Amino acid sequence: MDEWAGKTVLVTGAAGGMGKAVATRFLQNGATVIASDINASSLEKTAAEFSASGGTALAVLGDVSKVSDCKRIVSAAVDKGDRLDTVINCAGVWMEGPSDTMTEEMWDRTIDINLKGTFFISRYAIPELEKTEGCIINISSNSGLIGEPEVAIYCASKAGVCIMTKALAVELAPKGIRVNAICPGDVMTPMLESQIRDWSQGDPQGYTKRLLSYYPQGEHARFIKPEEIAETVYFLASPKAAPITGVCLPVDFGATAGLA
Repeated sequence: MDEWAGKTVLVTGAAGGMGKAVATRFLQNGATVIASDINASSLEKTAAEFSASGGTALAVLGDVSKVSDCKRIVSAAVDKGDRLDTVINCAGVWMEGPSDTMTEEMWDRTIDINLKGTFFISRYAIPELEKTEGCIINISSNSGLIGEPEVAIYCASKAGVCIMTKALAVELAPKGIRVNAICPGDVMTPMLESQIRDWSQGDPQGYTKRLLSYYPQGEHARFIKPEEIAETVYFLASPKAAPITGVCLPVDFGATAGLA
């Protein structure tokens, strides 16, 4: 089924995890996908996999924390696809630790990638999305909906994505552009694996158990699959979701349902 044939989708953070799953979902349905990432080797490997699958994809190396790269990534997407229908901001980083140990460098890196990058990719895409009455989908986090201990910088960056999503949705509605955010819980991706490795203080099993304890499923709790996030993104980008804009949708097994 090629319901996205002739349409162009830009995905940042596309070399792995959620971004790769999202890009794959659109490729499977005929879209031209511009896959952008900062990791050159992973992006090259992912692009080769996309090509082998028969999909139409272009890999664009770029660092969303740099405004000039954001502009170049969007320009490359339009040049390749001759149009731009959907932008999916998946690029992001995790930051954790006691707030009294955080540094300016940690703050700047997290905010620059998670928040500034999301804004400036969107900013340069607006004129093109107006032509197609397209949409923007931002990957926020359930940490952008509630406060969590020792995650202040990350929470700030993702909360910023949420309120920015709402502001853009209101601003861009007259242009026919929809803007939504997805707020996932823990997704089984390389970023989560590195989070467990780097922040578990030598006890990855205990850290993993603590993460799973946040979910109301008890002994049946599990991490979200990237493909499950991709399905949610795909729906929000579809004409079936035409009335939906300005939404920050938790996809977290109900972890924040009694808290937010």
